[in-house]
Amino acid sequence: HVQLVESGGGLVQPGGSLRLSCVASGFPFSNYWMYWIRQAPGKGREWVSGIARDGVAIHYADSVRGRFAISRDEDRNTVYLQMNNLSPEDTAVYYCVARYGWSISTDKTGYWGQGTQVTVS
Repeated sequence: HVQLVESGGGLVQPGGSLRLSCVASGFPFSNYWMYWIRQAPGKGREWVSGIARDGVAIHYADSVRGRFAISRDEDRNTVYLQMNNLSPEDTAVYYCVARYGWSISTDKTGYWGQGTQVTVS
């Protein structure tokens, strides 16, 4: 069965950094775009970043561009999100998402992980 398992979240001070990981299994990882989508407490979901098959294209939300970096490791079936210069506005549950094509939708389409909590304070 499909699994997306996020890790790396935690508590960090403003200006600090975290690196999230998402290990994928149960589907052909290399055929999917991978995404990070977050949801702050009491708020709707926000699309954060996406990376194409083989990492040939990368896109970021304006709110994180220049601070976050997405990458993927095909051998490990893992996608990463390096988060730098974190702000309290980045506090959210971060979800790893797999979709067959390009999408900026926050709808729960594709495969979703359980999320990892990031708290900046």
